Amino acid sequence: MKTFHCDKCSQQVFFENTHCSNCDSMLGFQPGMRTINAYEPADNGLWRSLNKKDAGKLYKQCGNYVEHNVCNWMIPAEDEHELCESCQLTVVIPTLSSEKNHILWSRLETAKRRLLFSLSALNLTPNSKEDDPEAGLAFQFLEDGDTPDECVMTGHDDGLITLNIAEADPAERERTREQMHERYRTLLGHFRHESGHYYFDRLVVDTAWQDSFRALFGDERADYSEALQRHYKDGPVADWEQRFVSSYASSHPWEDWAETWAHYLHMIDTLETAHACGLSLKPAKADEPSLDGVTLPTTRVETFDDTISDWFALTYVLNSLNRSIGMPDSYPFKLSTPVLEKLTFVHKVVASYKKTGIRNLPKPARKPTPEPASNLDTKPAAPAAPPPPASAPAATPVQTG
Repeated sequence: MKTFHCDKCSQQVFFENTHCSNCDSMLGFQPGMRTINAYEPADNGLWRSLNKKDAGKLYKQCGNYVEHNVCNWMIPAEDEHELCESCQLTVVIPTLSSEKNHILWSRLETAKRRLLFSLSALNLTPNSKEDDPEAGLAFQFLEDGDTPDECVMTGHDDGLITLNIAEADPAERERTREQMHERYRTLLGHFRHESGHYYFDRLVVDTAWQDSFRALFGDERADYSEALQRHYKDGPVADWEQRFVSSYASSHPWEDWAETWAHYLHMIDTLETAHACGLSLKPAKADEPSLDGVTLPTTRVETFDDTISDWFALTYVLNSLNRSIGMPDSYPFKLSTPVLEKLTFVHKVVASYKKTGIRNLPKPARKPTPEPASNLDTKPAAPAAPPPPASAPAATPVQTG
């Protein structure tokens, strides 16, 4: 994540901000520039950009910014869409009859926007299902029903990512993390993981990368349901720490890719933040990790060794700082040689699409094999209202409940 400053007063602002804390200017994210810009009111409910590179251009706030205050993205005034690029991807939201659901929905949208910011830096911004029904991406945010049969599974199926809104409740998420003996469980981590399944279908399936993937991760055609049942019954393979980035990654090649993909995005986004902040490490002892400035992560294949080196040094200090204030390690993972090879593979795949971008890829020759939703149990997802048809205008997502 880059650092941002108010265009009017130069105060530092953040990705989620809607107003400058110093001059009270209205703030909004401009996806085309990947910046948080300051705006001043214009006529007819529009806003005039104060960014020097965009000065005077008129924008409107995303409909979810105006009506629900769950977004801070802007839309060019001439754009006919009511929702921003991020909110257009959400096709189902929970019922907003309760204030808690509104809060959980807001947290989900915030995490989704951070995911999309990272993807845009890699030229992997997805199309919506409205614009690209075959290969686009959509999200639905659902809540559990009143019966066991209405429990919602977080997972991915053919470009539709489902998230249980309970994951946006920190207490519930921590309870689940403890129950599952997980080292790490975050809302943003869920988005990154599930997006990995989508990008596997788009970037690896039926491409020149498929054979190399199978040689490194295993054959994804292995029965997925059986693999997950075995994982939850018997636990991870005994040597998972030597070969996988997490215990869950050892359950099936699909999950190995998704977990590795998520960690790759962790690395890229965190290192971009460290670079933007000018972080460096100059320890008193020569044998301790040092960092003479962070190399800006790129998708040039030859730079990934520098990225890994910077990551080791950065996580060393992050974990040390957390322990100093009595908090768990911020990055509680060990990256073995096989895991580093898998991360490098992900990097090479991403780099190969840097110029074309995902939006310019040819449509799949066939529909990818649907993947059962990955989650902590095997209960079916609660029925949800279908996404709007491709011809429907972008509007408020369907509410369930």
